[in-house]
Amino acid sequence: MARIQISHLTFAYEGSPDLIFDDASFQMDTDWKLGFIGRNGRGKTTLLRILAGFLPSHGAVSAPVAFDYFPFSVDQAKTPLEIASQMDEEGQIWRFLKEISCLDVDDAILSQPYSILSGGEQAKVLLALLFAKEHHFLLIDEPTNHLDMPGRETVSRYLNSKKGFILVSHDRAFLDGCVDHILSINKANIEVQKGNFSTWEENKRRQDQFELDENERLKKDIRRLKDAARRMSDWSDAVEATKIGFGPCDRGAIGAKAAKMMRHSKAVETRRNREIEEKEKLLKNIDQADDLKLFPLPHPNHRILECRDVSLGYSDRQILSQLSFSLHSGEIMAITGKNGCGKSSILRMITKEISPLSGELHLASQLIISTVPQQAQLSGSLREFIQQSAIDETLFKTILRKLDFSREQFEKDMISYSAGQKKKVLIARSLCEKAHLYLWDEPLNYIDVLSRMQIERLIAQFRPTMILIEHDKAFVEKLASKIISL
Repeated sequence: MARIQISHLTFAYEGSPDLIFDDASFQMDTDWKLGFIGRNGRGKTTLLRILAGFLPSHGAVSAPVAFDYFPFSVDQAKTPLEIASQMDEEGQIWRFLKEISCLDVDDAILSQPYSILSGGEQAKVLLALLFAKEHHFLLIDEPTNHLDMPGRETVSRYLNSKKGFILVSHDRAFLDGCVDHILSINKANIEVQKGNFSTWEENKRRQDQFELDENERLKKDIRRLKDAARRMSDWSDAVEATKIGFGPCDRGAIGAKAAKMMRHSKAVETRRNREIEEKEKLLKNIDQADDLKLFPLPHPNHRILECRDVSLGYSDRQILSQLSFSLHSGEIMAITGKNGCGKSSILRMITKEISPLSGELHLASQLIISTVPQQAQLSGSLREFIQQSAIDETLFKTILRKLDFSREQFEKDMISYSAGQKKKVLIARSLCEKAHLYLWDEPLNYIDVLSRMQIERLIAQFRPTMILIEHDKAFVEKLASKIISL
């Protein structure tokens, strides 16, 4: 057991005026299983890349172990066994075979070119290669984006049996299953807490509630102080006014009394200003996750679509057969299953990008559909994107602000956005579209935990007619009224 110490870390990307880290300091143990969370764009991947030595920074990192980063590049033409042999300096490939056997993969993939493996299989191979090394601390950056739901459960159990890693993930159930500490990049600081995500979430809720209650108390105090200062000033002015006139009076005494009251008024004002400063400092670390809105359209037909004995596939292969289901207004249907089983193909069939090989698909007439694709190449300005999408600019930007976009990001080229920020752009576009049916393909990939919870509350409140493909177990279990498991 040893300590990794990060001291006075400061970093900004070249050409950017914004600091990602500003004199940040924290420490962690080499035996910890550390979950790493924070809003998109806060610097999670940046921190991992600094620790791995990929990015230069100001500050000091003291570590008694070597850092390894996931994911990393390998020769795509080689097999996992060949890659392991190439990386194994001590000639002990048995360590890799031992690790990969714990990750529920078919032995046949070990002799296949890495390039033809699925994203989940590639992720498992890379993890096994890293954990086969000794005396290394692993920096694991969002492995769940490549894993289906069964794969996430397998990798979560696997990581729970290990120690000595930082894991960036936004999947709550996944984190709860395999971490014992949480490293969080908050709005104003970086902190480390013992426990899993659920423990951190409850602690954060209590801390935020305390600050909100304290803020409410301070606002009442400030109103009271302002009223007292105003009354004191009014009294002082009234007393001072009695000096004016021709009647007999002790004008010196009146002036002294007025001056004394004015000094007291100034003292109250100074105290009030200190209270205001205290209030401004108080809420600096609360992440506002304001509720979102959706505008689903009612459809005159209760039955939105019906699929009967459909087979789907492409010219070289059939993906699935005898698929039958129906979707009614207000239902939220989740499609689950392993990667490559045809989930996205079902959505492509509904949007008429592909046709069934056999069977029938019936859609309600004049059906308006809004989609969130699994992947999209975004570049150029937000203004151009808004014009091309024909959506309301004010509403769109309001949604992005609620999803933690700063106003400065509105002026940047989208190509510079993080993967999570790009996904938020696609989700915000769909939320701006009035539709009868929403088709969302893995909408939560790369999306931070707080934004996931915002989106979850949104769907639970408005109950749009929706088909979604998602591997976040907590999200699906909370929202889906119907599940198709392929």
